[in-house]
Amino acid sequence: MVTHKIFPYLPVEEPTLGKMFPQRLAAKGYEVRTFMPKFGVVNERRNQLHEVIRLSGVNISINNNDHPLVIKVASLQPSRIQVYFVDNDDYFTKSKDDVDELGSNRPDNDERAIYFAHGTADTVKKLLWDPSIVHVSGWISALLPLYLKKLYARESTYLTSKVVYSVLPGEITGRLAKDFLLKLRDEGFDEEVIAQYEKLPLNTDLLHFMAIDNADAVIFHLPFPPRNLLERAKARGIPILFHENLDEDANAISDFFKQLTDAK
Repeated sequence: MVTHKIFPYLPVEEPTLGKMFPQRLAAKGYEVRTFMPKFGVVNERRNQLHEVIRLSGVNISINNNDHPLVIKVASLQPSRIQVYFVDNDDYFTKSKDDVDELGSNRPDNDERAIYFAHGTADTVKKLLWDPSIVHVSGWISALLPLYLKKLYARESTYLTSKVVYSVLPGEITGRLAKDFLLKLRDEGFDEEVIAQYEKLPLNTDLLHFMAIDNADAVIFHLPFPPRNLLERAKARGIPILFHENLDEDANAISDFFKQLTDAK
């Protein structure tokens, strides 16, 4: 599970999949690992985070600048599910200008999403996992389906993985950087991949589109899914689930996962 917020590391006011849902999946027999950014408001001492030294020493280059990849880990109580935090001082240190815990108003949100997607995909590969399901939610995680289906498609780690994207409330304020697509081109994405997004507004919907276009299934956790996102998912002909009750019921989503992994 890759998400933007996990309680108790961050306060949760709006709907999220990072509170009880991973623990309910684990109780149903799933082996669950979770990823989120190590935002500056996460208290490392109180939550007993520690750095995974064997995963250090990697740099992620974005816009011709190298950014060290730092991975920290903690255990989600009482289930002891491991939570991996993707950290970097350039992108996740708390700023006095942040309007919320995620810093959704930052002008470099495009680079933060690139870094998080790249760092998460590389870490899972280094840990030698072969995930059956990669469940992605939250706008800062939305580039991961694109990375897994395009840049990492031939990696043995992800060959059989099904990517599920959950559309949640929450959005960036302002716009993505004007050179966002150029940065993706520098990441190694083909021109034809980039071209389909060149005329779209540089906002949260663009991130949603990229995720939906590369997911194997989509879950809408909104009482009234935005028409443009719903039509995008329907046009792809992929499985869609409508599920508003995020934390109290894991049955519908776990059944949805099983259908995906059982499908030929």
